[in-house]
Amino acid sequence: MSARASLLGVETRHRGDRTLVALSGPLGAGTEQALLENLTQFLRTSGTGLDLDLSQVDHCDCAGLNVLLSTRRRALDEGKSISLHASSPAVRGVLLDTDTLPLFTGAGSAARLTGSTPGADDEDVRAEIGQLREAMQTRPVIDLARGTLMASFRLTPEDAWTVLVAVSQRTNTKLRQVAHDLVHAVTGEGLPDDTRRQLAVAVAEVRRAPSASGSTAD
Repeated sequence: MSARASLLGVETRHRGDRTLVALSGPLGAGTEQALLENLTQFLRTSGTGLDLDLSQVDHCDCAGLNVLLSTRRRALDEGKSISLHASSPAVRGVLLDTDTLPLFTGAGSAARLTGSTPGADDEDVRAEIGQLREAMQTRPVIDLARGTLMASFRLTPEDAWTVLVAVSQRTNTKLRQVAHDLVHAVTGEGLPDDTRRQLAVAVAEVRRAPSASGSTAD
């Protein structure tokens, strides 16, 4: 285990047919393999899936997000689910920026994710629900962008997602805007120079490394 991976803290607690997994430290480059191995093991031995307590996670990047998404996909394949029990600002920011928060939670969990307690200001909950609805409305253009990348570069769905997230983070651009630019580029509109450069870099990177899910393009 690398020094970076050793910074990942993992605790579990069984709650009926689900397993609560509390993570602490950084989720990302250097810890992603340990994270993937732990979540895969816990998912395999759980009854219906995992509830993630990420309130003590101090850093989450593209690599960490990809592991969470990969584990979620594996859970769905097994008829299980992954949900957020609690979230730190670092994790919540990444999920909101990449429009993936609705994949791990529903509006009923808004108070829990914002750190609110029963009786907290209803405006906070309504604001979170609004953000969830906005995120869900952006899914079509993101899915179109993923399809564009898959067709253009023969990428797997997971690798296309990795490219989108990487370009979003490296250009400091909302993922929905990156997706919009890619979709419109098909009609002849040019991509911003920085987006074009980072897209080339991200595609090259995923081609050098195997997909987190181990799948390949058809």
